Amino acid sequence: MIKTPDILWTSQDAARATGGDVHPDWQATGVSINTRTLKPGDLFIALQGPNADGHDYVATAFEKGASAAAVCHRPPVLDPDAPLLVVDDTMQALEALGRAARDRLDHAKVIAVTGSVGKTGTKEALKLVLSEQGKTSASEGSLNNHWGLPLSLSRIPKDADYAVLELGMNHPGELTPLSLMARPHVCVITTIAPAHTEFFANADEIADAKAEIFKGAQPGATAVLNRDIKEYDRLFDAARGADMGEIVTFGGGIDADFRLVECSLHAESSDVTAMTPLGELTYRLGVPGRHWVMNSLCVLAAVHAAGGNVAQAAKTLSKLTAPTGRGQRFEIETGAGSFVLIDESYNASPAAMRAAMAVLSAQPLGPDGRRIAVLGDMLELGEETPELHAALNEVLEDNHINLVFLAGEAMEHLWKVMPSERRGHHSVSSDLLADVVRKAVRPGDVVMVKGSAGVRMGRVVEVLKSLAISKHEKGEAE
Repeated sequence: MIKTPDILWTSQDAARATGGDVHPDWQATGVSINTRTLKPGDLFIALQGPNADGHDYVATAFEKGASAAAVCHRPPVLDPDAPLLVVDDTMQALEALGRAARDRLDHAKVIAVTGSVGKTGTKEALKLVLSEQGKTSASEGSLNNHWGLPLSLSRIPKDADYAVLELGMNHPGELTPLSLMARPHVCVITTIAPAHTEFFANADEIADAKAEIFKGAQPGATAVLNRDIKEYDRLFDAARGADMGEIVTFGGGIDADFRLVECSLHAESSDVTAMTPLGELTYRLGVPGRHWVMNSLCVLAAVHAAGGNVAQAAKTLSKLTAPTGRGQRFEIETGAGSFVLIDESYNASPAAMRAAMAVLSAQPLGPDGRRIAVLGDMLELGEETPELHAALNEVLEDNHINLVFLAGEAMEHLWKVMPSERRGHHSVSSDLLADVVRKAVRPGDVVMVKGSAGVRMGRVVEVLKSLAISKHEKGEAE
């Protein structure tokens, strides 16, 4: 039986929230700012930006099934009776919808997640485990900035039990307005690590910026903090200074509330034993890597802080899969044999590179197989860019990576210090590199692709996935 979508917004509700005018009446089951991902029944909000004006796409939105459009002016191509929400400023209207959506959450526990790395994976894991315990809404993808957060809020049903929101930043002061809009009951900081260091003098400044998540917290809210990092005391003091009601910690040290006892790391999963305030828990995690193990402790701590069932959440973690571009694993069948592709192409930082290479190191190889890293520039590292890229050579050495292909100007610093036997190829762009990697990969290999989003390493992933033969072709080959 197909479930009828919830009505998220009526024209009257949207008008009250935004101060806009509507005619005729309409109802929306979703909210969209992009016609490429718009679903039938969505309210399309025509945002105006430096490179595009959403008003140019309103007609397309209606062709794709939009129930209404929020506009500053009526596009001339529209039917006179097209259902509209006419406002003075569509960005301000989106923010107003986000605030109104938050206001009407009467009983939902709102969990906000930030951190230098791991926030999207942690958010997705929380969405998974809490969805089995109540009606749960979560930010899609990485909708975590000044427009992503109000969009995510505007999509939350008023009868939700849990709302999981990702908050991102790369400058000081960015998290404060997001926290004030989200007004979380649980504030999660996954970790502090070198990321966006172009805009911060040191890790303490990054920690201070992440601690802005406490600024909008509800009275009596709980902070969930990583007990293992050196910035813990700084974050603890910030949480106390913000009058957080409780602080729950996770990590590997004896003082952590959710403490790792032991784990067994496998190619596609991990087995974890953890000590918690509820006693010892043993569970299987459906994704590989020690960084995911630590994320899972963070997830359980957040579930505890939100009043959820921790033991049930631990069992559900066996169903966890890696988000797109953050560790998805593919076995690529070619005419000559198969190789494994791990897609880590969404983003990169020094800490995330170390975690990814550890996962690659743990992968079993086929006959004559090699561990191959295809790496793109790590962006927004400022003056430390040369040394942080060159330092990856030691990471590659420690994890026994056989062959490395590089894309981007900054990766030249790594190329210069790598031994010749590890050098595959260096190109200025992922487009130029993709075909080189395609020709180099052979059966038995395990290939990991990683880089900052701006370097577009997903292009390499697409080319490698295109090597897969169809079932029909496979049958003919056999």
